[in-house]
Amino acid sequence: MVSGWLTQFERALGAGNAVALGALFRDDAHWRDLLAFGWELRTVSGAPGVAAALKRYAGHAAGFAVDPARTPPRRVVRAGEEVTEAIFRFETAVGRGQGVLRLFDDGKAWSLLTALDEIKGHEEQVGGRRPHGEAYSRDFRGPNWLDKRTAAAAYADRDPVVLIVGGGHAGLSIAARLKQLGVEALIVDRHPRIGDNWRRRYHALTLHNQVHVNHLPYLPFPANWPVYIPKDKLAGWFEAYAGIMELDYWTGTEFAGGAYDEKAGRWRVELERDGARRTMRPKHVILATGVSTIPFKPELPGLGDFRGTVVHSHEYDEASSWAGREAIVVGTGNSGHDIAQDLYSNGARVTLVQRGPTLILNIEPSAQLVYALYGEGIPTEDCDLITSANPLALLRRFHRLTAAQSRELDRPLSEALTRAGFRIDTEYQSGWQFKYLERGGGYYFNVGCSDLIVERKVRLAQFSDLEGFVAGGAKTRSGDLIPADLVVLATGYLGQEHLVRRLFGEAVADRVGPIWGLDEATQELRNMWMPTGQPGLWFIAGSFAQCRIYSKVLAMQVKAREAGLVR
Repeated sequence: MVSGWLTQFERALGAGNAVALGALFRDDAHWRDLLAFGWELRTVSGAPGVAAALKRYAGHAAGFAVDPARTPPRRVVRAGEEVTEAIFRFETAVGRGQGVLRLFDDGKAWSLLTALDEIKGHEEQVGGRRPHGEAYSRDFRGPNWLDKRTAAAAYADRDPVVLIVGGGHAGLSIAARLKQLGVEALIVDRHPRIGDNWRRRYHALTLHNQVHVNHLPYLPFPANWPVYIPKDKLAGWFEAYAGIMELDYWTGTEFAGGAYDEKAGRWRVELERDGARRTMRPKHVILATGVSTIPFKPELPGLGDFRGTVVHSHEYDEASSWAGREAIVVGTGNSGHDIAQDLYSNGARVTLVQRGPTLILNIEPSAQLVYALYGEGIPTEDCDLITSANPLALLRRFHRLTAAQSRELDRPLSEALTRAGFRIDTEYQSGWQFKYLERGGGYYFNVGCSDLIVERKVRLAQFSDLEGFVAGGAKTRSGDLIPADLVVLATGYLGQEHLVRRLFGEAVADRVGPIWGLDEATQELRNMWMPTGQPGLWFIAGSFAQCRIYSKVLAMQVKAREAGLVR
């Protein structure tokens, strides 16, 4: 059935026959394209819309066939529907593509993904295309590999084509992708060491999703790694990864902003490193600073009168010095709960202040349900392709179903928390991952703090019941004092548009507009992994899986511009 559909599709596409194309899709079908047809990230919905969009690319692609090197076609359940799912391959004039097709038993497509896999003549330098290495081993009088690496990373006599701001998993992922495409890229990060963005966070931190979802491009974690990776283990991996992948990386470097020269098609950016200022002129700047950028510190009533220590969650690192003392944590997302648990476990007396209803899930199995695909035993690259095949409408449907399943699994915990006075978010129906995509937070994966709240070991206060802060803590409207020596503001972060405004000015920020959050019209994340309103300015952020998948998409767009394929 799959091969027959692909044959009919190729014939109809080649002829530009909208009627024949429309007949291949269900009325509620979706086509998502990642660069294969027109160098864009876009989704088209509805059979008439899909047919009309595809008609414009008559003869654009050929060779559609099931890929024998990938997971074979199989019956699966996606977003509550049983379908046949198949990975296929094809070619266009400029590249080789891959895709995912989902068919119902009536032979009509529910969803179609077409994705550019590689650009002809500009393939990744891996496998059979890897560097030979003869120059390092046979030119005994010349510089060896280390000499050349050191000189290349210094950028003493040239500027990189791409400057990547931020050296976490997003920055490392896009740098590795660009490296394999032969595009010079330099990562700059303000921390002293690679991995410090994790190494310097609070003592007990581990990843809240499982190891098999979190690999970086090209180099998966070892098979003996724990299911939930501790922060320092991850930090060490980042440091090793940068070396193994030969990434150019300047630590202790502050990106001070820049301006774009429209005529030259280059940026003029300022870097501060080791007390010296360096001006660079890259063609592209990629902000890889994450969804969470500038800490949000709300003006809480009376907080200026508090005589203890006030820190934002991004500044909090350890709890041992607060043993036997009083602490207030404001905010009930993942960070707020984790910090409250960390303080309690180290002997502090903790009050967690809730500002609004929060979505709560047990870390197992509820929080892991959305990653079920990665536990089905198929290769990670196939999982990534299948994941990227989900248009927004199907993705939302899938997450509503998993959210409903989570609510049933976690009902005993939710009821116990409600009895303890905690306000559970019962209005939001699309699950934690959509909260992440839409607002970057608003949920907690229970690794024990919810149980401490239920057991009254971590005290709970509602922000609406507080009159304000005073010298010794927080005063309630009933006149009681919640004592505190420490206040931790786990109040989240401002959006990336605020960082753009700070680094590049009002005009650039206005040109780019909102960053992150779902655009219902395009069915994509706003300004992520795609060209923005500001030429030469790109963004990459999100989970390990998102950065692994879309770093390739972003890197190919940069390469296409450098190769003159796209203006």
